[in-house]
Amino acid sequence: MRLVVSKQSLRLALRWVQRVLFAGAVAMLAWCGFVLGDAWVFQKQVRGQLERQFVAPISLKTPPPAVCGDLIGRIEITRLGLSAMVIEGTDQKTLRRSVGHIPGTALPGQSGNIGFSGHRDTFFRPLRNIRRNDVITVTTPFGEYCYRVVSTGIVSPRDVAVLDPGKTEILTLVTCYPFYFVGSAPDRFIVRAERIENSS
Repeated sequence: MRLVVSKQSLRLALRWVQRVLFAGAVAMLAWCGFVLGDAWVFQKQVRGQLERQFVAPISLKTPPPAVCGDLIGRIEITRLGLSAMVIEGTDQKTLRRSVGHIPGTALPGQSGNIGFSGHRDTFFRPLRNIRRNDVITVTTPFGEYCYRVVSTGIVSPRDVAVLDPGKTEILTLVTCYPFYFVGSAPDRFIVRAERIENSS
């Protein structure tokens, strides 16, 4: 049995396919616009909150435990042009709008391993160009802390040993790898930095 499709029916079907694809493209662009706009507004609001608190840094020997959604501070790597606010938590919404402090790791200024996580295609994209000895500055309501990059590496997502606590103050940055991978990246890019005295 032979199926015959008229040219008119074929043109109509193609027209509907074009419309569906166009609508899908518009919806994806609108979503990207929303995500970027939402992150920009959120960063601006939280940056203002940190600046108001940092006028007179809070004097505490030990910062109180952070709860999900709390402001941790701002991370900056001047050479890379990276500047982003850090919020407690690594849920999808937090990482869409900011860099996330990994729960259970130390806080800036405390001994131990401080873990920050960010998306490779937004806030942590500049990490692809990071080098040994780059200086990372973390500004919090409790003070400003500087860290010098000592190593980078690539690990499996199951390798959580990179977040093991230590006796000294270490900052660990985690993002997906490869940076230009399409889809869910198979590995994690790790940056390790040691606390140094502020240069200012």
